Amino acid sequence: MDLIKLKTLIDLVSESTITELEITEGDEKVKIVKSLNIINQPQNSNEKISFHSNDSIVTGINNENNHIVKAPMVGTFYRSSNPGAAPFVNIGQSVKEGDTLCIIEAMKLLNEIEADKSGIVKEILVDNGSPIEYGQHLFIIG
Repeated sequence: MDLIKLKTLIDLVSESTITELEITEGDEKVKIVKSLNIINQPQNSNEKISFHSNDSIVTGINNENNHIVKAPMVGTFYRSSNPGAAPFVNIGQSVKEGDTLCIIEAMKLLNEIEADKSGIVKEILVDNGSPIEYGQHLFIIG
């Protein structure tokens, strides 16, 4: 599929109300997904908005002490080990490096994602059960 056609399709999706388009031409397959999740809007000038490759918008307090935990893989985000269990972490909770923050299910495997920094969980940027992309921001730890 040529780039002009691909660009046209992307523009059509972004300007329409559809959120997903999948096209197959011969052995080539293209899937365009529009996701715009506004997690939180800045309340004051100390906060900033950052954009990510998957077009989701997240906010974080503009503070050099904050650390963003990113998804190490594509999969499904879960806050607890099973539907009836308590979440691994909540906003305001103190975590140590190595503590389990969530599970990402990828290819029917459950992968525990651990804190790579000690601190306080300031924000949880993904809803339970949501599909996530590689590198997507999951948590802000301060």
